Amino acid sequence: RWLPALRRRCDMAGKRLSGTGLAAEGRVLRAVLYVYHSRLLRHRSYLALQQVEQCLKRLWKMNLVGCIDTLAGLIPKKNTSQAHAECLVPSQPMLETVALKVLGGCKLILRLLDCCCKAFLLSVKHLCSEEFILLNTVASGLLSRLWFVIQYRCVLQSLVSLYGTLSTSLHLVSETQQMPYIKGFTFPSDISNFLGVNVSSEVKKQKARMLTTKKNTSWLKKLFPTMPEAVSELGKKRNFATCTSTVKKRNIPCPADIGEPVL
Repeated sequence: RWLPALRRRCDMAGKRLSGTGLAAEGRVLRAVLYVYHSRLLRHRSYLALQQVEQCLKRLWKMNLVGCIDTLAGLIPKKNTSQAHAECLVPSQPMLETVALKVLGGCKLILRLLDCCCKAFLLSVKHLCSEEFILLNTVASGLLSRLWFVIQYRCVLQSLVSLYGTLSTSLHLVSETQQMPYIKGFTFPSDISNFLGVNVSSEVKKQKARMLTTKKNTSWLKKLFPTMPEAVSELGKKRNFATCTSTVKKRNIPCPADIGEPVL
């Protein structure tokens, strides 16, 4: 009964982890860090971006997607119609390995979300101080997109659901045949106790912290000041007329081909 549910959870978690959004944002983040490496080596926003990139790198290096796909390949696709039919199931060492990686992946994604939130608030703070405007503008947009991709695709929630099904499967398989592989570690029945926080409440707190920065929109007015009300449409027309008359007086010749050398 639990085999089809486990396969569905594995497929869902694998698709959400291997989406194009996370990979694309990771490439953009590495490019930004490469461009600003020599200029802002000890800047706080740059160091915060490095922490985000380190979490992403560790998440990819642990090969969580490949491990989940391997487990999904071991589950038989055809559902047995008989109540007491025998079928091959993943072994206890395989289930323990995947469960341990899922626990580590959840910890890493929680850390990644926290680093994204802190780096975003830091970049907005430096924007209010008018420091490194270009870097902090790019960083704030990049970090908000990365946080939104993880939250919108429910990456963390899918891993939590997968661990719940894995815990049930591990319990049933260990009762059938004891083959403990990971010793000295007790797999928690509730992943919230292992993570130390409630996933939904923690995400809501981070979202509230990031949305409160919308109140501090005075930095936008500082960076992009609005035009004074005294400038009317008539003034714009006059400026445009003087510009066109100046161009006509100069009689600047237009070259026939851009590629021709200018003597």
